[in-house]
Amino acid sequence: MKRKKIFVTGISTEVGKTVISAIVTEALKADYWKPIQAGDLHNADAHKVEKLISNEQSIIHPNSYALNTPMSPHAAAEIDGVTIALEEIIEPETKNHLVIEGAGGLLVPLNDKDTILDIIQPSYKVIVVSRHYLGSINHTLLTVKALLDKGYDVSIIFSGDENSTTENIVKKMTEVKVIGRVSEEPYFDENVVKEYAEKFSKTLQEL
Repeated sequence: MKRKKIFVTGISTEVGKTVISAIVTEALKADYWKPIQAGDLHNADAHKVEKLISNEQSIIHPNSYALNTPMSPHAAAEIDGVTIALEEIIEPETKNHLVIEGAGGLLVPLNDKDTILDIIQPSYKVIVVSRHYLGSINHTLLTVKALLDKGYDVSIIFSGDENSTTENIVKKMTEVKVIGRVSEEPYFDENVVKEYAEKFSKTLQEL
């Protein structure tokens, strides 16, 4: 089995990264790792993913940094009296596929010089979560361009209600693979996540 390492990033905050990370984790029966969690430590993204997946193979790996304040990692770290160092963000060892969830968007600062983009390894496939809102086309194109310019293998998953005007121009201008869309569901639980996992499984296997 050729192990996949898939990094899930978003064009902004609150665009659906965690739910989509759970879907990708479930589809590949992969392990999950969120290197940096800022805030909501009692109901962190790792806890949410653990509740949303139903396969028995996935392992949820601990954060490299678990920060107390829901802010940009560099600011949350300063409040906690720590400095985020790239060399402390060590990918967990696993023989399984690995899904890595970022924090916010690509250029969210970790310290005075490094951003989320700096923790994405050359071997990672990157899924960009794009959600329609005023300004989202610009955010999506900038995110995809930044990744393509660095040579990453990039795909998109749209999140939320369909907006064909937005989605069509993003497809045309980026020319990257679109895995699909996760609609604005009334709720997300194990069953809903499993349905999407089955729907996306073939495409994800081919990444």
